[in-house]
Amino acid sequence: MKRTPINPWSWSLDIGYNQAEVIEGAKRQLNCSGQTAVDSAGSPQHLNDMRSQMVLALDNLTAVLESADMGLANITRLSIYTTDVDEALKNFDIFGSRFGPVQANPPMTLLGVTRLAIPGLMFEVEATAAD
Repeated sequence: MKRTPINPWSWSLDIGYNQAEVIEGAKRQLNCSGQTAVDSAGSPQHLNDMRSQMVLALDNLTAVLESADMGLANITRLSIYTTDVDEALKNFDIFGSRFGPVQANPPMTLLGVTRLAIPGLMFEVEATAAD
């Protein structure tokens, strides 16, 4: 799979994402549902702790990707939902620590929402991946 970043402006690169990417030669596409800070039984974890919820949501996303023989480098699109945009942005270094080492800057959208499906959760990440 070949990825070509499209960035008519460079400001998004400072935050860690491309404005768009052209994907060529992909064989499979994986559409991941929103991943949150839940344990293997689906019980919410780290209530009122945005940073820990973000870490666990990304851990859960990584587990889904690995189950499909993919990784974070395969992500072609992220949608992020949070009940507190400012608090999520304060902790966005987590994304850099995960995506930086695999040199991935997938296009993403961050949306503030009133609440998520499970009360107490503050962060959810949904992904599309390809290889």
